Amino acid sequence: MDRGELLTRATVWIVLAGYALGAAGVALARNNHRLLSALRWAWTVGCIALVAHILCAYHYYHDWSQSSAWLETARQTAEVTGVYWGGGIYINYLFTLAWAADAAWWWRGHDAYINRPRAAVIALHAFLIFIVFNATVVFKTGVLRWVGLVLCIGLFAVWTRAMQRRRRGDSTSGIHR
Repeated sequence: MDRGELLTRATVWIVLAGYALGAAGVALARNNHRLLSALRWAWTVGCIALVAHILCAYHYYHDWSQSSAWLETARQTAEVTGVYWGGGIYINYLFTLAWAADAAWWWRGHDAYINRPRAAVIALHAFLIFIVFNATVVFKTGVLRWVGLVLCIGLFAVWTRAMQRRRRGDSTSGIHR
């Protein structure tokens, strides 16, 4: 494995770890500010790793060419779905922007972050997990596919449990108002 492949792959694992820790942790650690601080760092590092992953892909695989990245996205999409479409690359950019905006919001303070409107939180995380599921389970194979599947099922279970606790009135529930 050459340097470019190593860096591009390594950043994916950091992305998944940061995403899993942040998304699961905030659902569970609503009132624990010390834990929320650690989770905020994991969420932020995961987001930064996502940007690094994109930069590595552009540098090592696409020679900084948007058209090359679009064509490769179209090729992979056609391979999986039968539809030759590279527009998924823009969905990936939206994913990155959404995550970065969420991380920035979290740095405004734990209270501002955990008290966001529940509908906004659900919409954000539904979008993020949809992309993570597609990026790992639908479009990848091998170990990454299985890790992605376990991650998505695990997050679904954590968030479902947190929402159930919230409905019961448990004040430690991490799902927002």
